[in-house]
Amino acid sequence: MIPRIEHPNPQFERKNWINLNGEWEFESDRAVSGIARKLYEKAHLDGKITVPFCPESELSGVGDRDFHHCVWYRRDIEIPADWKGGRVLLHFGAVDHIAHIYVNSKEVCVHVGGYASFTVDITDALCDGVNSLCVCAIDEDGNPKYGHGKQSPWFNSKGCHYTRVTGIWQTVWLEYVPTSYIKSFKLIPDIENCTLGVSAQLCGAGTLNLEASYEGKVVGTLSLKTARGGYVSGTMALSELHLWEVGIGRLYDLKLTFGDDTVASYFGMRSTELDGYRYLLNGKSVFQRLVLDQGFYPDGIYTAPSEEALVNDIQLSLDAGFNGARLHEKVFEPRFLYHADRMGYLVWGEYGNWGMDCSNTDVIAPFCNEWAEIIDRDFNHPSIIGWCPMNETWDHNNERGQNNEVLRTFYRQTKAADPTRPCIDTSGNYHVETDIFDLHDYIQEPENFSVPYLAKTPEEMIELYTKTHEKAMKRQKGVYISGQPVFLSEYGGIKWDVNSGNANAWGYGNAPQTAEEFLDRYKRLTDALLDCPYMLGFCYTQLYDVEQETNGLYTYGREPKFDMAYFKEVNSRRAAIED
Repeated sequence: MIPRIEHPNPQFERKNWINLNGEWEFESDRAVSGIARKLYEKAHLDGKITVPFCPESELSGVGDRDFHHCVWYRRDIEIPADWKGGRVLLHFGAVDHIAHIYVNSKEVCVHVGGYASFTVDITDALCDGVNSLCVCAIDEDGNPKYGHGKQSPWFNSKGCHYTRVTGIWQTVWLEYVPTSYIKSFKLIPDIENCTLGVSAQLCGAGTLNLEASYEGKVVGTLSLKTARGGYVSGTMALSELHLWEVGIGRLYDLKLTFGDDTVASYFGMRSTELDGYRYLLNGKSVFQRLVLDQGFYPDGIYTAPSEEALVNDIQLSLDAGFNGARLHEKVFEPRFLYHADRMGYLVWGEYGNWGMDCSNTDVIAPFCNEWAEIIDRDFNHPSIIGWCPMNETWDHNNERGQNNEVLRTFYRQTKAADPTRPCIDTSGNYHVETDIFDLHDYIQEPENFSVPYLAKTPEEMIELYTKTHEKAMKRQKGVYISGQPVFLSEYGGIKWDVNSGNANAWGYGNAPQTAEEFLDRYKRLTDALLDCPYMLGFCYTQLYDVEQETNGLYTYGREPKFDMAYFKEVNSRRAAIED
């Protein structure tokens, strides 16, 4: 049985594709000598693994949680006879971290970056009949040039660091395209003029035809001609406007045709804008009631065991009264974003930067190259309402603070790639250049926590916050700009271990002694933020436990710790900043 059989990217779906998930041959190469030993020429590898699950996971069939500095995958592939005459594309959802791809012992691609998807045209390396596909994944866990997210740098998980992930962790698939085909496209909704801006990268000459429909009714068409291929752009007028809103993901279907190539996609019509202290969605102030989602699973680690598990995580959040999530220290798969689009669920796109040395300019090239791929892949998702390339850029090895120009580069790259969404340069600390001045606050005593948020002005709020968070703010270089919106993008983290007595259980501050104390603390912390007229939203830490970190509202197995109706009532009441 092939796991994760669904198409991995509903925003760019062709009919002619083959899912390569399932059993592959596998070897761990801890000495990283396999390339020198030419393992890519080996007829068979010694072990087996189930793709797309990492070797550290139970679902992979390997379940080895030790360090894997390098791993190898191999399988045979056969190309359908009717795929001849065009191009064969090989897609990887994600491979952690440096991927060498071989077809019939020929290296066809080297990709650096454990979070971004990538594609390689393997047509010229193929032969008739059976072909050998081999992947070498090198995972430089301790290399400070690369971000590793919440993957533990130690042998064991610890605190808010969890089991490592190596190699393939998202779907692998083959796709057939004609010689002239659609390479990529970007969509920009304009609700004021009821139009959709379109730009596309094409291979070959011809006419790109687009057809938009809503619930089966055609509501717009557009034709764009090109003599040599390359880049085309235009604007499609829509006869009906159906807004994408919080909790109501009204999606249009989109069909793109370029010669013999047809791609099925979709889009949502919505606008995002910062207006003073407020975040506007479709021109209306929307208070962001977000929750931290780390995207970890007990049996799949980075990889959801099923599509149902992706939907379930969103539904668990909605059941608790949240309207979105910070997708934290990890780039989530397109299939999760599709369900966020469909369910009207707000999300912030983020990178897994922990482990990366932001004091060193050497990180700029690997980060910017991968981040550009991530923004390009996820640009069209209406659920993504902002970007956050970095999170808590603390001292590196307690020695060197961030290089502010590195952070400025990341912010400006993000804005150049996507001027339609706000960008937070680094969540929590330390701001350099940012659209939103966001804060993290894990004070557990409600009377102390609420002091800054009762301030009469946002400037006074930042001043009071700084006094109570001296350690986190001591190197703050980005001065709060009067009138800039403020976002408490992490708070809470209240420890509640349902397995009482777990010596490794971890959470923030002093844990409540009773369930009643937990619920009271949650309400008082959250009320302070809902009542603050300068706060555009909050993000509670966190949705579910992850391994030893036990500050979730649900367990790691997604079982509720409390009655979620209580949190829904607390979270859902009107915020001071809302219309």
